[in-house]
Amino acid sequence: MSPVTVIGDDVRTVEARIHGGRVLVAPESLPTAIGWALKPEGLCRDEVCVPVRDRDALVVDGLVDLAAAAYALRRPAVVDAADPERAYVAIALPAEERRRALRELEAPDITLPDLDGNPHSLSEWGGRKRLLQAFSSW
Repeated sequence: MSPVTVIGDDVRTVEARIHGGRVLVAPESLPTAIGWALKPEGLCRDEVCVPVRDRDALVVDGLVDLAAAAYALRRPAVVDAADPERAYVAIALPAEERRRALRELEAPDITLPDLDGNPHSLSEWGGRKRLLQAFSSW
């Protein structure tokens, strides 16, 4: 198991196994990783449960595939596990939040670390133009 950074509603680090480009976490670590728990009725958060039709697509050797769980929640995900010591999973916002951002032409307030690890939110620069540059190693 290695530490993996999960970027979703916020940024979290969880222990995961990297296998064939998949990031796999123990079922009990899923709420820490993405905020949802895998239960018999599906993926659940508080009182809300999303049924999972093909549970076998989520579970590999008793571990939960984070990208498959995101897909089941209808949230696109990208995995960068080329370097197992520095693996990342980025999970998009729910579809309705993405649609709202497109309608309103306003980015959601996200918080990401700077090069020194200090967290910064887009809202810190309210009223000023800003450029968010992103890149990937793949």
